[in-house]
Amino acid sequence: MRRTLDAMDAGLPAKIGQVRARVRRHVWSLLAVRPGGFPWLTVAGKRLHRWFVIDMDATIITAASMKQGAAATWKKSFGFHPLAARCANTSECLAMLLRPGNAGSNTAADHLRVLADALAQVPGQSTAKILVRVDGAGATHDLHRHLRDLNTMRRTVRFTTGWTITKRTRRPSPAFPSRPGKPPCTRTAAPRRATTSRS
Repeated sequence: MRRTLDAMDAGLPAKIGQVRARVRRHVWSLLAVRPGGFPWLTVAGKRLHRWFVIDMDATIITAASMKQGAAATWKKSFGFHPLAARCANTSECLAMLLRPGNAGSNTAADHLRVLADALAQVPGQSTAKILVRVDGAGATHDLHRHLRDLNTMRRTVRFTTGWTITKRTRRPSPAFPSRPGKPPCTRTAAPRRATTSRS
C-alpha cells in the first residue's frame, strides 16, 4: 500500500499524516469529555495528569520470501525491522518508519525521524507535557540531546531509556545477598604484587 501511495504522489503520505492529526485532535477532544475523561496513566506509582506518554520501539517482522526490504536481522531471522512510536495513553500508533531487516537498532537518525512524526500527531504538542520512553536502543547522545532541546518555556519533555521494569526484574538475584550492609562479593584470592618490567 505504501508503494502505491508513493507512486501516486510523493507528498501524499505527508498529507495523510496531516489528516490523521486533524482527526486525532477531534477524537481526543471527545475522549476528554467522556465519563472518566482522557486516559491519563500512572507511571512508577504516580498519576501523570495531562502527560502524554510516547513509547518508541522497533520490532522484527519475519518474511518467508525475498520481499522488498527483507533482509537478515540481528536476531538471526529474516524480514523487516520497523520502528514505531505509540501513545501509551490511548494505545494508538502515532508514527512508524518502515525499515529493512538489517536496519540498526540504535540508529539515532531513525529515532529522531519517528519522534518528529509522532509529535506532529499529538494535539497541542507545542504546549504539552510529554514523557518519551525508549528501550536501550535509544541510549544515544544525539537522541538524548534532541529530547532535552525539545523543552521550551511552554512545553515540558521528559524521557527514559532502558528496559521496562517488571515484577521479575524487581526480584533480588540469588547471586546477591538480600541483607543490607553485607558486601555482595568477597575476595577469594590474595592480591598480586604489581610487577614492572626492566629493559
